[in-house]
Amino acid sequence: MVKAKKFDAQFDQGKDVSGYLDLRSIKIHHPVQRINVDIPKDLLQKVDEEAARIGVPRTSLLKLWIAERLEHLAV
Repeated sequence: MVKAKKFDAQFDQGKDVSGYLDLRSIKIHHPVQRINVDIPKDLLQKVDEEAARIGVPRTSLLKLWIAERLEHLAV
């Protein structure tokens, strides 16, 4: 553990301070864009049922499914 003053001084001098950081828990925030999608009610009901079954919000499930499909297509 390094004191804040020493960390700041090394950073200000352009030295590498990455050794002081725990990068295992870093989260990258990707820019998002809101969209509107028209989905038939019966299909949306099935999405909601699956989201409830696994305990995640509808939007999270849809994003996961889209990402998985795009990854599958890229292979």
